[in-house]
Amino acid sequence: MTDQDRPRPAVRLGPTAVNSWLVGPGAVDLRRPARPDRAVTVAALPQRLTFDLARSAIVVVDMQNDFCHPDGWLAGLGVDISGARAPIPVLAALLPALRAAGVPVVWLNWGNRADRANLPPGVLHVYDGDGSGTGIGDPLPNGAPVLTEGSWAAAVVDELVVEPGDLRVSKYRMSGFWDTPLDTVLRNLRVDTLLFAGVNADQCVLATLTDAACLGYDVVLVEDAVGTTSPEFCARATVYNVRQCFGFTLTAADLTDALQPLG
Repeated sequence: MTDQDRPRPAVRLGPTAVNSWLVGPGAVDLRRPARPDRAVTVAALPQRLTFDLARSAIVVVDMQNDFCHPDGWLAGLGVDISGARAPIPVLAALLPALRAAGVPVVWLNWGNRADRANLPPGVLHVYDGDGSGTGIGDPLPNGAPVLTEGSWAAAVVDELVVEPGDLRVSKYRMSGFWDTPLDTVLRNLRVDTLLFAGVNADQCVLATLTDAACLGYDVVLVEDAVGTTSPEFCARATVYNVRQCFGFTLTAADLTDALQPLG
C-alpha cells in the first residue's frame, strides 16, 4: 500500500484547541474536546465565589503607554498617572500565576486606525474637547500618535510582559465589545467567566465589564488590579456598582492564594 492509498486520519479543525471539530474523509465529529473542571474558590464580594479556571479568561484593559507611562499622553496633559500605574506590580505578579493555571490573558487596548475613519465626533470630542489637537491620532512630543494601533503610544507598558500565547484585541470605544472581535475571541476560547483588570476602572474597564455582563458572561472585577486617574469616589462607585448590578469583586492576593494548591 502506498502512502497515497492509506486512509487519511481525522484531524482537529478550529480556531482554538478548545473550539475544534474532528474532521476527516467522509465524517465530521462536532463534539468539542472535553475539559476537566478546574474549580477554584476565592473570597469575594458580595459572596464567596467558586468558578472554573478552565472556562475563564482575564481581560487586561488599556495598560498602555498613553495612560500609564510618564512620557505618555495623559502625563503630557498634566494628569497624575499614579492611579493608572498602580495595577502594574499587581498584574506583574498575578498574570504569571493565571497563565500557569491555564487561564488565557487577553490584552484589550485602544488601538485606533491612523485615519480615524471609524470614529464618530462624539468619541473624538471626549479626548479633544476644544479641538486644539491633543486627542486621538495627534502626535506626542516623541512623535507617536495618540492611541493609534501599532504605535508606541498604544503599546503595553514595558513593566508588563505580553507572552506569545496571550491574545491582543484593539478597541475604539470605552467598551471593548463595540466594533471589535472581542466577543468572537472569547467565544472561541469557550469561556464563561471573565476577570477584569486595567484602567480606567470607572471608564473603559467598567464599560467593557458592563457589556460583558449584558452578553451573558460572568464578570469579576479584580479590585487591586484596576486603577483610575479619576477622583477616588469614582473608584468606590465602580466597585459598588459591580457588586450591586453586574457581578463580583475579589483581590489579586486572594486569587493568587487560591491558585497555589492547583500549582
